[in-house]
Amino acid sequence: MIKIDVDLVSKLINSQFPEWSNLDIKPVKKSGNDNKTFHLGNSMSVRLPSDEAYVPQVEKEQKWLPILAKHLSTPISEPLAKGEPSEDYPHPWSVNKWLDGETLTLENIDDSNQFANDLGKFLVELQSIDASEGPLAGEHNFYRGGDIVVYDDECRDAINNNVNTFNKHLLKEIWELALTSKWAGEPVWVHGDIAPGNILIENGKLCAVIDFGILGVGDPSCDAAMAWTFFDDSSRKTFKNALNFDAETWNRARGWALWKALITYNYNKQSNKAVADEQCNIIEVIINDYETER
Repeated sequence: MIKIDVDLVSKLINSQFPEWSNLDIKPVKKSGNDNKTFHLGNSMSVRLPSDEAYVPQVEKEQKWLPILAKHLSTPISEPLAKGEPSEDYPHPWSVNKWLDGETLTLENIDDSNQFANDLGKFLVELQSIDASEGPLAGEHNFYRGGDIVVYDDECRDAINNNVNTFNKHLLKEIWELALTSKWAGEPVWVHGDIAPGNILIENGKLCAVIDFGILGVGDPSCDAAMAWTFFDDSSRKTFKNALNFDAETWNRARGWALWKALITYNYNKQSNKAVADEQCNIIEVIINDYETER
């Protein structure tokens, strides 16, 4: 395991971008799992894949983010330079423009319905961009935008492992409903990881979307899982209306949310009560919403 810290980033900047060697480097408050991120001065960030599995994200973001940004009203991550592998660090890496804003929480948005509408409109705008040359969903982005059936065994195992906690038959019903349809349209752009950690808020409103490492083209349903993981009943409906999904796409979106919550709960139930409780609550939200709709 490579130790990714300030000393490593300093070495890389000094050797490859000496014009920035006088700038302060410090870790960001909240760094993701796939990549480790550091402040570089006041206006830039350095982003390094934490494992070889995430290396394809670098080239993808370098190529596609400048193209997508031209068509989006909301700011997104902007690559400024590409770092090369070295003897200190064996992978390519990125220098990006720093985007101001706070990581999304329920507390720092003024109006959850307004935010739901704004996020939905951002996704519709993303989906409207020509995706004919984009990278089809697959292993490179953990099949976000692909057929959710790829996670069938994993989801069913998580259901069967927790029959004493959740209603097995109801969870299977929700999951199997998600599997009954496929995306019939042309592939569209998907962010792949629309979650609070990748959404920035300023003055109570959406101001930027970051971390496009799981970017791909395919079925947009995967980008709507936040309907159940973040929104309440009212803002969930606002989000759904903004996205203008048909019933089958909404069912698949619910399936994505259920799969992620189940596997995360199953993994953490013995070791991390806080995470397990959070996922348990999400699963209950999914169940209640489903029972209300049917």
